[in-house]
Amino acid sequence: MATTKAARHSRRAGTAAGALPVAAAAALLLGGCGGSTAHGTAPAKSTGPAPPAVEAGAAKVPEATTFSTLSGVPRDGSPEGVTDGLVVHPTAPAPVLDRPGGRRVATLPTTELGGPTWVPVVESSGEWRRVLLPSRPNQASGWISGAGLRTAHTPYTVRVEIGKRRLTLDRAGRRAGRWRVAVGGAETPTPVGRTFVMASIVPSDRKQSPIVLPLGTHSATLDTFGGGPGTVALHGWPDASVFGKAVTHGCVRVPADALKALSRVPLGSLVLITA
Repeated sequence: MATTKAARHSRRAGTAAGALPVAAAAALLLGGCGGSTAHGTAPAKSTGPAPPAVEAGAAKVPEATTFSTLSGVPRDGSPEGVTDGLVVHPTAPAPVLDRPGGRRVATLPTTELGGPTWVPVVESSGEWRRVLLPSRPNQASGWISGAGLRTAHTPYTVRVEIGKRRLTLDRAGRRAGRWRVAVGGAETPTPVGRTFVMASIVPSDRKQSPIVLPLGTHSATLDTFGGGPGTVALHGWPDASVFGKAVTHGCVRVPADALKALSRVPLGSLVLITA
């Protein structure tokens, strides 16, 4: 299945209105990874903006962003399941419900970290689409109306096997690449479950990684790190000796050729992290 034009062009980030400052974005994206004292580096410090609340009748609901913690949202019922590659982008802020036609629990914004919001569809019921959300708790999901959504299909699935410390990139059901990677250490493990490529950002300091791909999941042991909310990401690393080891604060560090391949994966593409 070919990637659609909408999905191919969904990677533009950092220039949209409301984009985070570079320092805040860098802190956020590397917040689940940390630096290495061997390299003399440390994450930038920034608290980041608080998620705005959106009026929903007499109550207020949070925006579903990587900064927010949602309550009353259903958990993903198939954390190791694949999808058909359908991804959606809200053209206007979309109410997120706890079930089709149910209670509003959040709002899915049109942008995430300054780029367009693309999320994977994991279930459909009539006009309703159940999507994965980028917020805490991990594996949060919610139902949004199919009206007003741009749709696309991505042929890519990223698989991370923590025990084997291996990342596999599949395209249209066929292996496009496989690499040894570094994963979270014993006290800061990489969280397992089904998530997605949430954004793509070029950091101001590209020594550690020329591009960082934050995922819609967070560290299970760190509420915050370096000022960010502990968002887990895929990113490069200058020291190849870390690959094949469990040494990160939760992020997945990948070799340069893997990062080049991953940089072509559209936003919203599924990422399956297994033990």
